[in-house]
Amino acid sequence: MEQYQFDDNKVILKVKQSPILVRVFMFTFAFLFFLMPLTGIFVYMSFGNRFHIGFLFGLFFFGIMGFYLLRIAFWNTYGREIISFQHNNISYIADYGWFKDGEKQKEINELNMFSLRQIGYEEEQKGTLVIGNTDPILCVTKMPIEELKGLIDQLNNKENIA
Repeated sequence: MEQYQFDDNKVILKVKQSPILVRVFMFTFAFLFFLMPLTGIFVYMSFGNRFHIGFLFGLFFFGIMGFYLLRIAFWNTYGREIISFQHNNISYIADYGWFKDGEKQKEINELNMFSLRQIGYEEEQKGTLVIGNTDPILCVTKMPIEELKGLIDQLNNKENIA
């Protein structure tokens, strides 16, 4: 199964889903990070104690941690990177399913502006796509190097794009 697909003037890189047990663990803990401080406040106040400012710090800390873990869980479940080609411009968006990162723009003025960056252990033969030479956009989808080389060849062959 290829981890990329061409769709009109877009290339979509799909993240391989992590094992179901890992995803269940991440979603469960993300949910607990939101639920635990609320439950703690409710139990504490049900014993007749008063609300104090420390609860707000706890809600803030656990809310940030829960949100971050939820984003990671969605990335490992629904993650994809969308690279769109306009006339002289490339836009990049990381799509988490329910969340999207800000759009990054890169002007097309270089030849062979796509390359690969090997990551992980050498024997894994995995890499990521790099767009541009100066101030590059670094994709994060790990792909087998042979599949990535095929994608780069298609991208550098401008006939398939736009």
